[in-house]
Amino acid sequence: RENLMASKIVDAHLRSLQPGHLEDVISTDQHTVKPWFDGKVDFAPPVRDFTEQGFPLQGGRLDVVDNRTVAALVYGRRKHVVNVFVWPTAEKDAAPRTGSIQGYHWIDWRKQGMEFYAVSDAAAPDLDQLQRLFSN
Repeated sequence: RENLMASKIVDAHLRSLQPGHLEDVISTDQHTVKPWFDGKVDFAPPVRDFTEQGFPLQGGRLDVVDNRTVAALVYGRRKHVVNVFVWPTAEKDAAPRTGSIQGYHWIDWRKQGMEFYAVSDAAAPDLDQLQRLFSN
């Protein structure tokens, strides 16, 4: 199940890289991106800006992963795009799991009723750092 979901997440990341698909709302301001999701999803995604830590917020969009509508938060990391897919879960918090598919790294974790998947062609330690930022 984990490998299948990771494959679906990487596919969603690749679709987002097609021209015009990366952001539905383009903003570096978390106070613009977070309210944009109101009424579009039935949960409040934890939108945070990590510019000072090297992960500037670029915007967000709606996406569909495994037949569910999810929030996709878009971050930059040097010249790389990092998508963080978020949706609510009833499962308990879980430590990060990592992997790589087709040259793209991913990290998955659960915290406070939310499932997170971050994916990028950035280095795996970069995704580890972003995961730690979200978990603080």
